[in-house]
Amino acid sequence: MRIAIVLTSHGELGETGRSTGFYMSEAAEPWEILTSAGHEVEVVSVAGGVPPRDGENADDPVQRRFLDALGETRRVADLEPEDYDAVFFAGGHGAMWDFPGDSGIGRLTRGIHERGGVVAAVCHGPAALVDLELSDGKPLVAGRRVAAFTGSEEAAVGLTEVVPFPLAERLREQGAEHVPAADFTVQVVTDGRLVTGQNPASARGVAEEVVRLLAG
Repeated sequence: MRIAIVLTSHGELGETGRSTGFYMSEAAEPWEILTSAGHEVEVVSVAGGVPPRDGENADDPVQRRFLDALGETRRVADLEPEDYDAVFFAGGHGAMWDFPGDSGIGRLTRGIHERGGVVAAVCHGPAALVDLELSDGKPLVAGRRVAAFTGSEEAAVGLTEVVPFPLAERLREQGAEHVPAADFTVQVVTDGRLVTGQNPASARGVAEEVVRLLAG
């Protein structure tokens, strides 16, 4: 199967003067699980090129292998939905700025979902599902159970007033049932072919669910 892992290209944490990007473990660990399961994985980003990253652990061998394989990424807008069986949105605070409403993300995700593929996201990655409508105009998350970084977790990291909107609340506004667990504990929610995870600790579990679903 072919899977696209999509990364944010946004590197500025609001007006704090701090940098952000995709969160390393949320991309590297799923990449390892999906490739180890024998799937063909392409890592892409919103703007292409080398995406900004956050949370890097230079001592982590999985992250080192991921970075060695990463290189230049293609733009998500250049992908054709029919070429992929699943899409996985890694988190990182940068996703809150450039995932919502991106036309390339919308076209890819809608196409994969409507062809019977798997849509997955972890932590702030579900920002990709905000304002994402299916061909019938219905929000993809409407009536679906989802997990995402919670308001409580955002407060715990001191970024409630920095992010452009509260992620879990926005998903609920679009008809999703947000299913939270205790802060920073593993929470993976599967609703049909939609798999979402709450935080970095949930990244491996989301990837494992994608492998299970693709196995049929």
